[in-house]
Amino acid sequence: MKKKEIPFRGLCTALVTPFCPDGSVDEEAFRRLIVRQIDGGADAILVLGTTGESATLTDEERRMLVAEAVRQAADRVPVIAGTGSNDTARTAAFSKFASEAGCAGVLVVAPYYNRPTPDGLIRHFNEAADAAACPVILYNIPARTGCDLTVPVVRKLAEHPRIAGIKEASGNIDRAADLCAAFAGEDFAVYAGNDGEIVPVCAQGGMGAVSVVSNLLPRETGEMCRAILSGDLVRANKWQRRLLPLIRALFAESNPAPVKRAMAMLGLCSDTLRLPLVPVREETERRLGEALKDLGML
Repeated sequence: MKKKEIPFRGLCTALVTPFCPDGSVDEEAFRRLIVRQIDGGADAILVLGTTGESATLTDEERRMLVAEAVRQAADRVPVIAGTGSNDTARTAAFSKFASEAGCAGVLVVAPYYNRPTPDGLIRHFNEAADAAACPVILYNIPARTGCDLTVPVVRKLAEHPRIAGIKEASGNIDRAADLCAAFAGEDFAVYAGNDGEIVPVCAQGGMGAVSVVSNLLPRETGEMCRAILSGDLVRANKWQRRLLPLIRALFAESNPAPVKRAMAMLGLCSDTLRLPLVPVREETERRLGEALKDLGML
């Protein structure tokens, strides 16, 4: 069998989608954030993920953001596009668009709300992979989707020549370890999907992380990823422990509300959100401020 193309190794930042105060996409800020990630050493950039508020973007906005990300990255780093939905036909169509627009990979979330059987899941992802002309990364986040990608289902999906990895965000370290063991020595990437688990997952054999905290600290998060992937557990653990207070504050409320507030504190973009997301509470803002000050960022 032909060896699969792994979309990236190391740090992939799940980029926020910045909005203007009137709720429209802030294209200028979006371009600045991409440049900041590249200059900060991110190995890849994900647009239209959970952190990018893809659920409340129009199809026109999604197409524009994909095209602009590819244009701005200019082959300096791979661009991954979140293309999943709970509609298989829509997922396949947007996966095809993103791959043709120049994305190095697409991230396809488990279909939410429908609660498909394992057979339905396999057909859903295979149709998306058939439509895409680039590697596909599965996205398992059952707390948001109500749908869990079990190891046997992932093993079956990995038989597709373009399904090349999984962003594992179940929050279950045992699951991540089982996935790493199941694909040890194979050309299939397991990525940490939760910032607090980057070192544990990569220590088990993961190939990197899809990160939220790196919106704020791309260089430091990248250092942590590179340390653990090179086997320097002491340095990696030092970074993981140092970032944990900020990571915990970032997930004190639904992502991406806290990270947008933190980015606004740093003058990177507005903290405007689209409903039903709302600005963070005062307590969360206080925690974010304290964590940023402890890191010397404020």
